[in-house]
Amino acid sequence: MHLNISQQMKLGQQMKLAPRMIQSMEILQLPLQALEERIDQELAENVCLERVSDTEGTTDTETELMRNQADEDANSYQLDEKEMVAGSETNNESDFERLLEMAEQWPEDNVTSATKPSSNRISEDIERNNDAVANISERQQTINEYLLEQFHYFSCSPEIKEFGEYLIQNLDHNGRLQSSLAEVVQVYGKPISQEEAETALHLIQKCDPPGVGARDLKECLLLQLKPDAPYRDVLVTLITSHLEDLGQNRLPVIQRKTGYSIETIKNAMSYLRYLDPFPGRGFESEPVLKVTPDVFVKRDENGKYVVELENEYTPPLRISRRYAQLLRNKTDDQTKDYIKKKIDAAKWLIEAIEQRHSTLKRVAQAIVDFQTDFLDNGPEYIVPLKMQQIADVVGVHVTTVSRAVDDKWIQTPRGLYPLKRFFGGGTKTSDGEDVAWGIIRLKMKEIIDGEDKSKPLSDDALVDALAKEGYNLARRTVTKYRKAMNIPSSRQRREY
Repeated sequence: MHLNISQQMKLGQQMKLAPRMIQSMEILQLPLQALEERIDQELAENVCLERVSDTEGTTDTETELMRNQADEDANSYQLDEKEMVAGSETNNESDFERLLEMAEQWPEDNVTSATKPSSNRISEDIERNNDAVANISERQQTINEYLLEQFHYFSCSPEIKEFGEYLIQNLDHNGRLQSSLAEVVQVYGKPISQEEAETALHLIQKCDPPGVGARDLKECLLLQLKPDAPYRDVLVTLITSHLEDLGQNRLPVIQRKTGYSIETIKNAMSYLRYLDPFPGRGFESEPVLKVTPDVFVKRDENGKYVVELENEYTPPLRISRRYAQLLRNKTDDQTKDYIKKKIDAAKWLIEAIEQRHSTLKRVAQAIVDFQTDFLDNGPEYIVPLKMQQIADVVGVHVTTVSRAVDDKWIQTPRGLYPLKRFFGGGTKTSDGEDVAWGIIRLKMKEIIDGEDKSKPLSDDALVDALAKEGYNLARRTVTKYRKAMNIPSSRQRREY
């Protein structure tokens, strides 16, 4: 197949745009914290990219002039078109080091006056690095490490101590021993008697937190019962023989089998709730990450809700004057080629970030315009919204909307919400009005909270109760959302 010159040029332009489009989509999808990390990475890897400090106060006009000057510098040096590799394994390390050496040796009168960082800039960089080090979270101690520390204080034979350490290393993240003790002894690989193995296990079970070293749920709970625990004998019976009945709230069944009164069983259950079936789980918890909103909603002087971006206030980026000037000076072609590629990469990043700002702001504003009732009156007034509706308003593809809202948060007068929270299907009321599923969930919870707990509503009864409110739903839909909300069944909700 032959292409005419116009078609070839168009195809070539499309191929040239592909890397920019890919980078723009990647940048758009990044939440604010990840974007800042990406910028820091680019600043470290690209000597032609600079962050403008607040004290420098570079204006938009100056930044645009610098970008245009860099364009002229790059265009004034004609090179054969080469594909820019964005993910080189070496990141052009040899060129990078050579360029740094050249920059250090370059006469000062050949570069602009803005080559050396100010003392304020140096101080800011040092402070930023110190903050980064200070904010690195310390690695959390594992349950195995915590138990080993305690186990070393016990007085026992070297054989028992060594096997106990082996047992501790074989506990799972919940502090449980998944295999039987006999199986562990068999694979241990060293001589150890069953009695010595039992001794080692019992020592581990004396460690903190209570319940570690158990071989099943029953043993885990029994290990946590103190000798003076209220209703201890009742609890031993319930744990040993009636855990499944307790889970299904079958108190009359337990009463019939044990002879305990319902009141006694309920009192024992209240203490049982303080026992932890997963005593080691707290050591595996991830640190709570602070959510930084990308978008803020405020009212303007006319009472209209308008959005502002958090990253509108971050220091802007610019192309280095020093290396833009180096491109104009007489130096070898290989170095000029390297500088040109780095300037191109810096321009691409700056343009992608600007495109992210623009797209995210327009998408967020369109969402806010749809959800004015929610902002005025609360969550029960959220309207059903689809991404295609926002795409039509903004004039972009629906996948662009999806990337724009992915992992982004918005601070509203009603609280902090993920942008995805405002999308979702819905249904119609008996009057033909659209209603979001979130509102159905709120109404269902309201009905369940107000039910008679001695006669809780079945899912069929919930269907009837919602129908009286104008929401006609199938029973399977009610069951689905009840389970999604972690609301137990009517039998489990019953109070005796």
